[in-house]
Amino acid sequence: MPGFTCTEEELRELARAVLERARRAGASGCDCDVSEGHGLSVSVRKGEPDTVEHNRDRSVGVSVYFGERPRVRRGHASTSDFSRAALEQTVDAALAIARHTAEDDCAGLPDAERLAKKLPDLDLYHPWKLGTEEAIELARRCEKAAFGASRKIRNSEGASVSAQQSQFVFANSLGFMAGYPGSRHWLSCSVIAEEKGAMQRDDWFSASRVPSKLAEPQALGRYAGLRAAARLGARKIATCQAAVLYEAPVAIQLLGHFLSAVNGANLYRKTSFLVDSLGKQVFSPLVDLEERPFEPQGASSTPFDEEGVATRERHVVRKGVVEGYFLGSYSARKLGMHTTGNAGGHHNLVLRSEGPDFEGMLRELGRGLLVTELLGQGVNMVTGDYSRGAAGYWVEGGEIRFPVEEITIAGNLRDMYKGIRAIGSDVLTRSGRTTGSILIDRMTIAGN
Repeated sequence: MPGFTCTEEELRELARAVLERARRAGASGCDCDVSEGHGLSVSVRKGEPDTVEHNRDRSVGVSVYFGERPRVRRGHASTSDFSRAALEQTVDAALAIARHTAEDDCAGLPDAERLAKKLPDLDLYHPWKLGTEEAIELARRCEKAAFGASRKIRNSEGASVSAQQSQFVFANSLGFMAGYPGSRHWLSCSVIAEEKGAMQRDDWFSASRVPSKLAEPQALGRYAGLRAAARLGARKIATCQAAVLYEAPVAIQLLGHFLSAVNGANLYRKTSFLVDSLGKQVFSPLVDLEERPFEPQGASSTPFDEEGVATRERHVVRKGVVEGYFLGSYSARKLGMHTTGNAGGHHNLVLRSEGPDFEGMLRELGRGLLVTELLGQGVNMVTGDYSRGAAGYWVEGGEIRFPVEEITIAGNLRDMYKGIRAIGSDVLTRSGRTTGSILIDRMTIAGN
């Protein structure tokens, strides 16, 4: 394929060489991932090119196993060199590590019957033939539109454009070998507004596998500029308890906390407030969360996970009840369960969003806080206690009244999830997660 240094068959041949080296050395199992990628990233600040980066990456990761469960030893090594000598040295390094590693009763390859058999084309590869000058001009137009959005935009953190293409092959000694090319592109802009010595920043970005589906540069830049200008005049508010509306970009973070809480590693280590939550009411009955790994052109679409295990469409949460965890083979064995095909992460999570549009969500909020930015990392995943710095807007009578800053919102994720009152139709997809704005009925807002 254009831009790559290897064909898919050449990647497969490298994988075969790795597996054969491990087999001859007496390993009871082996898997490897062979990948390469290339791309262009540029940034512009105040109309001038700030950075130009051309990247070309290669990687081979090798895991080998000695013994059979429950007495398995594992070793892992990696290299960025595709030469046969380097591959042999990498396999040998993994073998040496495995020989000196303690036995683990849950290590090993996945169960063979769970490996992917059907490999649909999910239309994930859309290369962007973007030249350096063209990329700079796109970023420049984006930033210029941000400055043009308001006379209050006085400075910029820059506008960026990136075009990335990659391909990989994953193989293991159980006979699985598959891979595919993919693309990821994005456009972003961050600017600073100033008035009477006070400054506020805001940003926006767009990402897609398909270049033509990125936001139009001027529209994105203008929106980033308007967001920054709207935050000027922010004030503190008195400490109170009120409803909180999470704008869609920050609502995605609420999904992220849930993902972490039902991740296999946190569950078997008992470092999650949702241990033993399967089959239990965790959310408001409004919440339906689906995993859709076969979405064409999806950001996290894939027919198999990082172990070659088949992915599947499923309800993770139905009417507020948790129906699934996120497990790879290792964590599943630790929990006495089966892998869910999530080694390496989730695959396109979609929260059902059938509520009103954004203006309707403001009316549903009535009086309370609209959160547009979260600061800090004040989430205790063991207890669910939640305390984050925040900024946004105070809402009265279903309308935005003024921007607010230097506040903290606090609660417990258990109560917050059950207190979800509405999920807006103003959907946004980022990092393979799709949701609208989320309204929580009551939280503590710490201000003056």
